[in-house]
Amino acid sequence: MPDADELVANALAAVRGTDVRQAERQLDQLMVGTGAADGTTAVDAALLRRLVRGLGQLWPRGWQPVDVDRITGRRLDARAARLVRHALTAQRRDQAEPVPAWWDDQLRELAVTEGGAERSVLSGWATREGLDRADALRTAVDTLALVESLPPIAVLRPPPGTSGAALPRTAGTARSGSPMLDRVRALLAKAESTTFPAEAEALTGKAQELIARHSIDEALLAAGSERGDVPGGVRLSTDAPYSGAKALLVQEVAAANRCEAVWSDDLGFATVLGWPADLVAVELLYTSLLVQATAAMLRGRAERRPGSGRRTKVWDESFLNAFALRIGERLRAATEAATDAADRAATETAGAERLLPVLAARGEAVRERLDTLFPGVTRHRLSVRDAEGWSSGTSAADRASLDVGGGRKPRQVPGRPDPR
Repeated sequence: MPDADELVANALAAVRGTDVRQAERQLDQLMVGTGAADGTTAVDAALLRRLVRGLGQLWPRGWQPVDVDRITGRRLDARAARLVRHALTAQRRDQAEPVPAWWDDQLRELAVTEGGAERSVLSGWATREGLDRADALRTAVDTLALVESLPPIAVLRPPPGTSGAALPRTAGTARSGSPMLDRVRALLAKAESTTFPAEAEALTGKAQELIARHSIDEALLAAGSERGDVPGGVRLSTDAPYSGAKALLVQEVAAANRCEAVWSDDLGFATVLGWPADLVAVELLYTSLLVQATAAMLRGRAERRPGSGRRTKVWDESFLNAFALRIGERLRAATEAATDAADRAATETAGAERLLPVLAARGEAVRERLDTLFPGVTRHRLSVRDAEGWSSGTSAADRASLDVGGGRKPRQVPGRPDPR
């Protein structure tokens, strides 16, 4: 009789194949276990060991806990994502190598704790999910197959156990609890909740103004240091529906805040590269603008002329693409105005121009980081398939919420199709 590890390996091989009956037979073998008195317990332990090992192998390949959680929920379901969180708990409990503070921050964000005495992760998870053993084993094997199949992605930050010399030191994150960021969040929350476009515009414009000033202050402060950091990065979800429009919105917000963005459509996220204060700005603005764009799209649907004959999906895509591009223009204009004002003030104070060279050097560093992590990225043209949706989206962006932006199309990992 095969041992537990062999049973798990056989089930994985069958699930990855095309013979459905063979996959079911191997799952039946998992149900039976090794034949020993503790055979099913041994199978559970083997599944957990392999899942923990598979997760550990992802970290040097660029994946982070939030990335794995996101893609598990996207490709499988919420139950599978919660199983991954339980496995993350088990891995963190047994992790011997040094773990950076940002790693534990992500685990806390996912409600993953370092402690926990539960060793029978699979059975405990199945009980909480209300799954019988057959469904629990099927989900566990599917989750393990996914984790072990994930491709390498860009390493944005040194993972646990990485020596300082192994990877370039990325700049740390901006302070998440700063008074300025609290003010920005409050302004954006009001912009999302108001039903008056003019009020939303004023609130978001004020938020962008604060963000731009803070970014400039951070740039000048960093210019005097000798740390030698390279720009960091974050990944933002661009899940369906309308993933291409979401990627375009990320690109526009990133460009307005001196960042670069690359869309990995098959993985459901866009990677944004930049300096800490700018990355925080992109996250906050993208999240808020996505809420505002969606609300405006739904209002626009209700205002469409009866019998227009256009499919809703095509109209929605055109609306959201137009919204993103127009918002980008306004955001970029606001950033340029803030930069000009700050440069004049710096010139008067210091007696010589010094801000623009600092910003130019930081921008070049971001582009170099892009070329290092994503050599050969491609650009794709935006297609407009509904003129009415485009016009409505542009008008909504004019009424909506910002004052900075960009006009570039989203970059993609080579070989990815143009979203249509």
